[in-house]
Amino acid sequence: MPKHFRMIDNARRTLTAIENSAVDELLAGRMDRRDFLRHGSVLGLSLPFLGSLVAAAGLGTQQARAEGKPGGTVRAGVATPGGAIDPVTYYDSGSYQLVFQTAEFLCITQPDLTLKPVLAESWAPNEDGSVWTFKLRKGVKFHNGEDFKADDVVATFDRLADPNGASNALSVFKGLLSKGGTQKVDDHTVAFHLDAPNGSFPYSVSIDNYNAVILPASYKGDYEKTFEGTGPFRLETYTPKVGATFIRNTDYWGEKALPDRLEFKFYGDVQPRILALQAGEVDILDAVPLDVSQVVLNSPDITVLRVASTAHRQLHMRCDTGPFTDKRVRQALALCIDRSKLVDGLCRGMAATGNDSPFAPAFPATDKTVPQRVQDIAKAKQLLEAAGLASGFDITLTTLRYSDIPGYAQLFQNFAKEIGARISLNIEDQDKYYGKAVFGQSDWLDSPLGITDYAHRSVPNVFLKSPLVSDGPWNAAHFKSPAYDGMVTSYLKALDVGAQRAAASDIQKLLLDETPVIFSYFPDLLVPVRKNVSGLPPIAAGLLLDRVSLS
Repeated sequence: MPKHFRMIDNARRTLTAIENSAVDELLAGRMDRRDFLRHGSVLGLSLPFLGSLVAAAGLGTQQARAEGKPGGTVRAGVATPGGAIDPVTYYDSGSYQLVFQTAEFLCITQPDLTLKPVLAESWAPNEDGSVWTFKLRKGVKFHNGEDFKADDVVATFDRLADPNGASNALSVFKGLLSKGGTQKVDDHTVAFHLDAPNGSFPYSVSIDNYNAVILPASYKGDYEKTFEGTGPFRLETYTPKVGATFIRNTDYWGEKALPDRLEFKFYGDVQPRILALQAGEVDILDAVPLDVSQVVLNSPDITVLRVASTAHRQLHMRCDTGPFTDKRVRQALALCIDRSKLVDGLCRGMAATGNDSPFAPAFPATDKTVPQRVQDIAKAKQLLEAAGLASGFDITLTTLRYSDIPGYAQLFQNFAKEIGARISLNIEDQDKYYGKAVFGQSDWLDSPLGITDYAHRSVPNVFLKSPLVSDGPWNAAHFKSPAYDGMVTSYLKALDVGAQRAAASDIQKLLLDETPVIFSYFPDLLVPVRKNVSGLPPIAAGLLLDRVSLS
């Protein structure tokens, strides 16, 4: 037996049936290197171990990253935080970009969507994925000197899953993890007892869920006073509405941060941020919208990191309100769209084409054999005629003034004219559009036709549940389908890739038929940095600055 086959065979003897099924998929060519690393990391297998299997299978090795030089102050320009910063409740980029420097997660996603252990050393599911056990890192201290232990993890997730609290993470944990479901096994082991089996649960306690930073069990609020955490930087100063500074944590448990200091400056709008970058007042910005990207793309002193993202704009049609009670009308609007013009024109080629389901091309489970929906004006008109709307119809599209969305709304308005759909635009400020974000008190959730921004996720779970299941809290389409709900349950609980793919394929086909929501494109995330900046990891979740260096 050749040496590399012997290595794989020996390794397989240590793996569970679910883990071996992933190896089967890799060796049979049904899973590529990237998907194998991603799926194996979700199951809790170490990345070095997975890399050795990939190398033994003759599929390449991981490239070592060049390390930058230590020292200096890295300056970042970010949006002004929306209010008092509290990791339990915050939802805005300006807040969590700061917290990511001082507090840490059990694990974080990497550019290839693999999961890297941070405060957890390893994890593993039980046979059906209803219980996930995490082994915690030893020798870690919070900035206040307290030891990091299982009690801190239990307290963190009980806060986030408390239905009587104000946690922003309830959108992730509702129906997944209840208060009391996180249980201490010993000082360095916790077991998450889930409300239902889930095949990709570790993403829910990773940086993908930006509220899931681990806080001390003693946390009572007033986060801005301390920015308490276990991270590579600690708070130096914080001035609301102005900025913050952080210094290297010399007692950090891992590799010490390269920069001596971080300086964050707050800006109320994206244009002043871009001007500050061009003037050399800051070195890095958080992601900029597509509609202003051309300004920095053409600058000789600026590099724009393009990060493939699963962020998207959901164009919902209320299935309980005429004329959208008839799925033929919904299909007609989806067919009137020229998606190539959206990707190549509106997004300047920096996007992936959507096929009217949350399954972006970046997701490993996406069934790429499902035919891509393309513009077909003749068929769209036939569908409207069959629905009794041969002369078209009038409707108002309500949306928000954010990034490329107004441009998308105008293009959609023009596309719809070609099939006789007369659309008026109502473009609102974000606060008015979202309202109280509950049914009956939100233009987002109550409008018959609307476009809403959805941020990146490394797995489609939130996209599949909150906006589309029958009782979803973000179900702006008011879509109710027991068949769909059952498919989502099957997808979420699947531990092996084959079962995930089968459920994903069923979901994609059902949503193409029902078309409660149009998913036209998935824009890249664009992060501008000065040319002298290196080491910023190209992940869609946010800025991690500990390995950044300046030349």
